[in-house]
Amino acid sequence: MRVVETVSELKLIRNQISGNIGFVPTMGYLHEGHLELVRQAKAANDITIASIFVNPTQFGPKEDFEKYPRDAEGDLSLLKGVGTDYIFMPATIDIYPPGFNSWVDVEGVTGHLEGAARPGHFRGVATVVAKLFNIVRPSRAYFGQKDAQQCVVIKKMVKDLEMPLDIIIVPTVREPDGLAMSSRNVYLTAEMRRQAPVLHRSLKLAQKLWDSGEKDASTIRREMTELIHKQPLANIEYISIADADTLEELAILRTAILISMVVRFGHTRLLDNIILV
Repeated sequence: MRVVETVSELKLIRNQISGNIGFVPTMGYLHEGHLELVRQAKAANDITIASIFVNPTQFGPKEDFEKYPRDAEGDLSLLKGVGTDYIFMPATIDIYPPGFNSWVDVEGVTGHLEGAARPGHFRGVATVVAKLFNIVRPSRAYFGQKDAQQCVVIKKMVKDLEMPLDIIIVPTVREPDGLAMSSRNVYLTAEMRRQAPVLHRSLKLAQKLWDSGEKDASTIRREMTELIHKQPLANIEYISIADADTLEELAILRTAILISMVVRFGHTRLLDNIILV
């Protein structure tokens, strides 16, 4: 495993690699979900590169950039344990040097959900991911389904801009009680953590209703809301029932439905989702 800290050094290394590259971009504070992305990248490619970069441009002015959890030493140990070949850990000034003022805006699918709740968020995401793709030039890049809208945005960006790589979406990795693994779970108090699996239970309820033939979005949303409200610390920010490709909200369900949500516990926003087909 080799740690690379500058864009120029990684470009030199990349020019010497002839095989397929599997790339896993992360913001660090890694957990089993990230490691599964690396495992899948290793299984399908000759070389695996992971990046660790807490991207400031995807955080809003009142969000938690400075407090975002970081553990570089622990991250390197975990990535070494799963056999990552290269770790790219650039400084912010190397990604956004003085005079940087070029941005990637993916329109349409960013106007909903997290894009509506966090203006500018996906501009920051798309820009840094596009820049990382240009630096690493991977054959395949791996993302977790937990961040469902991010997956849609990146796939659209790659398609629209004819980027020469495949985007691989890996199913959400969960704790034994169903809570989706997330770096932000560390912010939960013990009681919040006990109540948080209600997100997954509500998605399983939606799946059960769908399987039984329910197609009315308002009915499914109401049943999910009632279940979540049984947990006193859970505050629903939104429950979306949308087309899985366009993210347009639906009244009547058809195939390829993305049910996604954000539920707050204190100041912590937890995301989860399920795709119904």
